Amino acid sequence: MALCARLLSTALSLAIALPVTSAAFADGSVNLYSSRHYDTDERLYSDFEEQTGITINRIEGNADELIERLKAEGRNSPADVLITVDAGRIWRAADADLFAPVESDILEERIPAALRHPDNLWFGFSTRARLIFYNKERVSEPPQTYEELADPKYKGQVCIRSSTNIYNLSLLASIIATDGAEAAEAWAQGVKDNLARSPQGGDTDQLKGLVSGECDIAVANSYYFARSLRTNVEGLSEHVDQIGWVFPNQDGRGAHVNVSAAGVLKNAPNRENAIKFLEYLASDSAQEYFASGNDEYPVVEGVGLSASVTKLGEFKRDDLNLAALGENQTEAQSIFNAVGFK
Repeated sequence: MALCARLLSTALSLAIALPVTSAAFADGSVNLYSSRHYDTDERLYSDFEEQTGITINRIEGNADELIERLKAEGRNSPADVLITVDAGRIWRAADADLFAPVESDILEERIPAALRHPDNLWFGFSTRARLIFYNKERVSEPPQTYEELADPKYKGQVCIRSSTNIYNLSLLASIIATDGAEAAEAWAQGVKDNLARSPQGGDTDQLKGLVSGECDIAVANSYYFARSLRTNVEGLSEHVDQIGWVFPNQDGRGAHVNVSAAGVLKNAPNRENAIKFLEYLASDSAQEYFASGNDEYPVVEGVGLSASVTKLGEFKRDDLNLAALGENQTEAQSIFNAVGFK
């Protein structure tokens, strides 16, 4: 399957090989492997092409499959940039030695240090906060911290995704980094004890559980709820007035955030174009697309928020370097497994 000159979006499997074509190595192109799958990102790509004259060739797929594909392709890979939608998987790619460091004054000036790899192997370009949501009719005193989710007074009230979900692994990884492994295990046990139902579904399903009455408290990323404020999400938007939210740990470390991130691959055939693309993602216009198109938070200071995200309010962000989320990922899964968290 050859890379097309404009755009190729397809589900990938490791059994599918990508023949290398002359187009893939053209001077005026950049080849992206992306696990972002948002239709609103099309404006990001078309704007870059219009500004630079560089053609974007894109392959979309599951992040883990893309990482395995890059490892299998090795030096013959046509890919220049890998984009993922969470810190955990961008860390896995870095741990597999897939990236080359990037020296860019633009990226270092515009991307906060906590949202990029310490050695500039990858950079975060948008964030989403992991919030505590609650049904306002049934909960008068919602948890104000992640730690309080494990308080026995919330027994039988909490909905959250499974322990294998990357967002929950990253959250527990941040607790390991902040409070230590022993405290993290006690937290995992406490949240498990407080579950209203067996972990299931995605973040939107946790929010819908607040409406259906299956749970009183839910944990979800901010942009899932903000999306329901901006556009119709069946089974949720018509009930948003019932739902309140908390930015956790505002008197301490701040709310945990995750990130969409990208790095330049070490075998990139179009390295200069790849760096230009990353620098473009840090531009005001691209940052505004992230905010308005997918209800995310831009990472560059001073870029405005979308109306839906603005409704959520301002908050203090945890400044833990997100590389720690990947470094503690394996231990986080072991802790979840040890307490029997599904």
